[in-house]
Amino acid sequence: MMGNRKREIVEDFAIIGGLIGVQFMYAGNSVVSSYLMMLGFKPSSLIILSSLATFLILSPFSFMFERNQWPRGMSLKLLIQLFLISFGGVTLFQSLFMKGIKLTSPAMATAMPNLAPGLIFLIAWAFGLEKVELRCKYSRAKIAGTLLCVTGAILMSLMQSSSNPKEVPSSPPDHKDNFFDPEKIKGSMYLMAAIVVLSSNIVLQAATLGDFPAPISLCAITSLIGMVLTGIVQLIQQGSLEIGLPLLNIRDLIGYSLLVLLVEHV
Repeated sequence: MMGNRKREIVEDFAIIGGLIGVQFMYAGNSVVSSYLMMLGFKPSSLIILSSLATFLILSPFSFMFERNQWPRGMSLKLLIQLFLISFGGVTLFQSLFMKGIKLTSPAMATAMPNLAPGLIFLIAWAFGLEKVELRCKYSRAKIAGTLLCVTGAILMSLMQSSSNPKEVPSSPPDHKDNFFDPEKIKGSMYLMAAIVVLSSNIVLQAATLGDFPAPISLCAITSLIGMVLTGIVQLIQQGSLEIGLPLLNIRDLIGYSLLVLLVEHV
């Protein structure tokens, strides 16, 4: 009895420690992404490089551990699901997230993913994947927590200061301009849209694993497809595939790619 209790305590601490670690990785990813874009990297090129790194790193593991779980054939339904996961989770989500970071700050980008659990709950509820009993305290707590998260995100989006603390103002500050920064509000909307896409994508991944019960392989395949789709979008929008002119070496690029891999698939 005591042994089971100790194991449960260790598992609880492991889960809490893992969640805290994920937040640190989200913060690191946001800071590094912001830094690379300041140096000249295009957001689409960051998505392409990180997706390629994800595919190259996960592919050997998927072959070694999951090849017996691969489906024997690809149905039209599964192909559509893979396409939607790739476009939503790689191209669309990361593009919106990068734009949001560029217009706001790494701190804001790190805080926004906390909306995801509440949104996942609402989306799963809407599609009948989550049962809700309003008489149940657990269900009411999840609904209240979701509303609280959404309210907090909206307040964070609106109540941001546009002033630089290092600058000494030559005239009394205009509280309206400092309180509501249009650029940061726009960036916050990008971040919120990215989290909605991410939440929908997670629900779709959960449904897809029923037909494709190989999570590592699913991540590898969708990363490859997402990389191709991102390249196509960049070609359509800009007419060429350009990385930008960052003052970085290959070690920095490998470090960033590994960091994004950890953030996306922990």
